[in-house]
Amino acid sequence: MNRRHYLALMSAAAGAVAISSKTDLVLGQQTRPVDNGAPTTSTVEDRARRMKWWHEAKFGMFIHWGLYSTLGRHEWVMENEGIPVSEYEKLAPDFKPIPNAARAWAQLAKRAGMKYMVMTTKHHEGFCNFDTKLTDYCAPKQGPGRDLVREYVDAARAEGLRVGFYYSLMDWHHPGGAKCKTDEAARRRFVDYIHGQVKELATNYGKLDILWYDVAWPLDAKGWESVEMNTMVRKLQPDIIINNRSKIPEDFDTPEQRIEASQNRPWESCMTLNDSWGYHAADFNWKSPTTVIRNLITCARDGGNYLLNIGPKPDGSIPEESVRILSAVGDWMAKNGATIRESDPCQPRRGNYVSYTRKGNTLYAHVHYWPGETVVIGNLLNQVSSVQMFATNEPVKFQQDGFRVRLTGLPKKAPDIVTTFALECDGEPKQDHEGKRAVKPREGVYKSA
Repeated sequence: MNRRHYLALMSAAAGAVAISSKTDLVLGQQTRPVDNGAPTTSTVEDRARRMKWWHEAKFGMFIHWGLYSTLGRHEWVMENEGIPVSEYEKLAPDFKPIPNAARAWAQLAKRAGMKYMVMTTKHHEGFCNFDTKLTDYCAPKQGPGRDLVREYVDAARAEGLRVGFYYSLMDWHHPGGAKCKTDEAARRRFVDYIHGQVKELATNYGKLDILWYDVAWPLDAKGWESVEMNTMVRKLQPDIIINNRSKIPEDFDTPEQRIEASQNRPWESCMTLNDSWGYHAADFNWKSPTTVIRNLITCARDGGNYLLNIGPKPDGSIPEESVRILSAVGDWMAKNGATIRESDPCQPRRGNYVSYTRKGNTLYAHVHYWPGETVVIGNLLNQVSSVQMFATNEPVKFQQDGFRVRLTGLPKKAPDIVTTFALECDGEPKQDHEGKRAVKPREGVYKSA
């Protein structure tokens, strides 16, 4: 089982939690409102304040890095290959990355047009990349001999990027990580350990922007004491935003390896660049820069964010293909990034070779499969007054009738890996394929049977 399969199995349970409470939840001496019927540890109004930068950022870097990178066979290698704890933990003394590897991560993130980063402080394997007083199974006391999370925080801030911490609630190394489900004494020890580490992370690294929990197996929100844990975090970090994987919804949803917009909720799609989160030496199924850009456009179109992962090698260096892909994406973002970051939710969504974002009454048509000298946008309900190539401001000739807008006189070869046009419309851009289909003239000649 990998994380994707686990999340699919647990989604029904999470939904049950989300609708279980129809009343306000009392936190200390305060009563706070619920969000879509589920308990949270902040108000919707305060969320809007804290998340303003996040909605504007649109694009972030995920970093999965830990002992699993030394084996190079996926981040679930300990579980999938049934490696005993006593054998697996022997990897820790030999995990010796180069100093300040995170500088290259942050520089690449900035180059790619990303605005924030989220790093694994502890993945499911239980090894802590940060300085903790609660276990010796951590980077400063093992092979690295230093705090890898501190290096990451310093690197991100040096590039002007927002800082996020991933933290896995599930723990395959801790003796209470599985026993906590049926043994109350084990649960108490394990939950105290988890809360203690979350408190360390929220205390020791200055201002944090994101707390990104993962896999809550085997407990529910009550077992994890998630409300108490997140209330503690918000007292220490009043501006932080928290994801939905501590079994309560909190600030934003996290569809994984798919783009799925939430209704009336902030959301962020997280994806890998190949098929693995952690470094996998034999996984060559890389997404193309065009695919990455299309995914980013789709997230922006539907009002969400895109968190795209790299899995550094054991020494902390970035796989060459990741650098190549993200550099190409960065070249595109340098010219077209405003059509992503400054975009509003967009209703037009369908074309054989084009996808859309918009800002106000301006429709951005992003052509990912270049058709040649003419680009056609079908069934737009608006009148178009002008068209330009966004990256160059070059005017584009066009013709419009009741069923299509034809952009003409274009180059035979694509000007860019994704070419973006700006269409000025007479109102908010709307598209209606079915409605136009119903009234389109059908003038074919047919013979009776």
